[in-house]
Amino acid sequence: MIVLALAFVFGAFCLQQMPFLPSLYWALALIPLLLIQIKLVNVNQHFLAYLKRPLLILLSFLFGFFWATTLAAIRLSDELPATWENKPLEIVGVVASVSELTERGERFRFDVEKVLTKAAVTPQHISLSYYSPEAWGEPRMLNTARLAQFKAGERWQFTVRLKRPHGTQNPYGFDFEAWALAENIRATGSIKAKADNKKLQDFVWRPAYIVEHVREIIQQRIALVLAGKPYSGVIQALVMGDDSQIAVNDWQLFLRTGTSHLMSISGLHITMLSGLVFAVVGFLWRRIPALVTRLPARKAATLAGMLAAVIYALIAGFAVPTQRTLYMLMVFALALWSGRQLVISQVLALALFVVVLFDPWAVISAGFWLSFGAVAMLSFALGARVGYAHWFKASLQTQWAVTIGMVPLLLIMFNQVSIVSPFANAIAIPLISFIVTPLALLGSFLPLDFVLQLAYHALDVCMMLLNWFNKLPDIVWQQHAAPLWTLLPATIGVLWLLLPRGVPMRWLGYLGFLPMLLITPQRPHTGDMKVTVLDVGQGLSVAVQTAAHTLLYDAGGKYSEQSDAGARIVLPFLRGEGVSRLNGFIVSHNDTDHSGGMRTVLAQVPVSWLVSSLPPSAEQSDNVKHVKCFSGQRWTWDDVDFQMIYPQPSSYNDAALTDNNRSCVLKISSASGSLLLTGDIERPVEMELIEQQQNNQAPISLKSDVMIAPHHGSKTSSSVEFINEVQPGLTIFTVGYLNRFRHPRVEIVKRYESGQSKILRSDYHGAITLNFVASNSKGAFNAAGWRKQNRRYWHDSY
Repeated sequence: MIVLALAFVFGAFCLQQMPFLPSLYWALALIPLLLIQIKLVNVNQHFLAYLKRPLLILLSFLFGFFWATTLAAIRLSDELPATWENKPLEIVGVVASVSELTERGERFRFDVEKVLTKAAVTPQHISLSYYSPEAWGEPRMLNTARLAQFKAGERWQFTVRLKRPHGTQNPYGFDFEAWALAENIRATGSIKAKADNKKLQDFVWRPAYIVEHVREIIQQRIALVLAGKPYSGVIQALVMGDDSQIAVNDWQLFLRTGTSHLMSISGLHITMLSGLVFAVVGFLWRRIPALVTRLPARKAATLAGMLAAVIYALIAGFAVPTQRTLYMLMVFALALWSGRQLVISQVLALALFVVVLFDPWAVISAGFWLSFGAVAMLSFALGARVGYAHWFKASLQTQWAVTIGMVPLLLIMFNQVSIVSPFANAIAIPLISFIVTPLALLGSFLPLDFVLQLAYHALDVCMMLLNWFNKLPDIVWQQHAAPLWTLLPATIGVLWLLLPRGVPMRWLGYLGFLPMLLITPQRPHTGDMKVTVLDVGQGLSVAVQTAAHTLLYDAGGKYSEQSDAGARIVLPFLRGEGVSRLNGFIVSHNDTDHSGGMRTVLAQVPVSWLVSSLPPSAEQSDNVKHVKCFSGQRWTWDDVDFQMIYPQPSSYNDAALTDNNRSCVLKISSASGSLLLTGDIERPVEMELIEQQQNNQAPISLKSDVMIAPHHGSKTSSSVEFINEVQPGLTIFTVGYLNRFRHPRVEIVKRYESGQSKILRSDYHGAITLNFVASNSKGAFNAAGWRKQNRRYWHDSY
């Protein structure tokens, strides 16, 4: 059974790695294989009997593969046609989730019932955002007691603009489109605030909407009772799985201490709450003979524990990670109820099968592998123990098994491990799971404010202890992204370390980590450079790597008070590339789509120096050497030349000059090609640079092999004269998908194409990697888009 379950899961996993969805006609290959297997059932003496088990494993694999294919085809068929993207659509439907409050409005899921726009087609399940006109003046704080305008279960008529699921695509980055597919969100969009939107019905009586309505009441109660409390968002996350109100600084604290898994509804909380109810009911049931005669105590406790898990999962909105835990507990509950003596490996394999059967996209989730991996490591480490261990020793063994057992997966998935995690979790797990969460749940359901306050005070104590851990030096081990195959020797090493103490030479297990630690991403050779134009949406961030140095040009935009491109995209990329220090950091100018991630980068990565055109009020360079950028600055790293060609030093005295036209313009030249980074300069600056070139006043030629299009391809830049002067063989537009500025302008793209320049766009191609290799002829470089390199069947092709 174990091997068959693993084969099924592996089949579903292989489907999720496919660049395209295979035709279901290939599933017909199962028929002859199945007939052969049926024929072999009663064959015992013939040599063909040896084929029964391999053939059964192959059938399980193919069943998993085509089962996942079938569900994927059904889900992908519910789509928004590209012809209806970003167009006004009138729809009628029901608010299907509790609204997530943002600084400028709210976001919720919406079930479309009817499309009123003639001939229009929309998916049934979408995500909508509403931006309140009153909030544009000054964003509202998240921890204030603000109620949502749109309530779960209400039927509304909206005028909306929709997009197909589309996110940024970067190495080591989050794949929003995969997440949207797993969550069955088939389009995203916004509600037109000035349109004739109207509520048609106060409440639609359906089970799913009733559950969401109850969750909404709980959310409002928490917001009112804990109004103004800095950690109220954590309480909300623990009770109902909505972690959108947790502050950025708190998330950093949890990540650095390895406790982020505790700060939302996780498998641990559901399991412990279910176990607590199981123990209490079992204890009380055994002491009432009349109840025992009707139903054995173990069965009653199992039923109560399972009921508690289901209720808690519903309060959590029955989110996908919660479903996985619930399915696993159901398998354990059935084993206990039936009285069958199943070994833990069999129960775990069956739970694995059930989870993937209902949710084949679970295999691309980090939480799936971490949760099942943790249980598997515990089973392996503690299963071979003989006799009874003292509770303190047993807890230490458990903590050691989980800590060392999860290191390979954490390094592969996140490129970092918290060193203080075992100690922080030893304190946080009992506090959060046995005190804070039960009290928070009790206080949310009962009209007893003091219970919620008590839960908050217990959480406050936990946060004080975590902050103490966070102040310790070097508490996080960070490293490069290791190749996936290094997970195998590392896992074997872990299993060897978890063997009983009497096994000789257990220290050899540490050798399994060597490939993961020593095999690093290849750096360019001397004279070469690797340039990665990151996909940060509507903004810019470029990482330039030479043999021994790394430069970051801009840090992308600021998406909200809680999120920016620095944290979401730039830092994961630098960590994955093994960059522990920036030798230089250039922020071209004071626009949030270029400087929005600057603070995060400066706070998380050591920087040798910062060069920018930022005004003093915007400078955030504590403990970092900061100078203004100006024409004439020049340096060489590893035989690669860097030269600033704009702005002029005198421009800082011109108060009328816009931030765009004070952008730091940098040219980078290597033996195999050159790159021009232009920031957001517009036509006046382009003409000034051309004039300097023609009058022999320019420090260096503008002609470049690759250029990042000025100002994202706006109509105020990329003049014909400038394009002719630069003569780029490749032009890259860094733009957001269907952005409101309509960048790049169609006429600008045609202008570059007329100049025989190849076009790449971050919204169509994702992050773009340029490899300038000295062995190539001058001007010969390789350009590749991440969407093509990392193509999956759920990605749109352009």
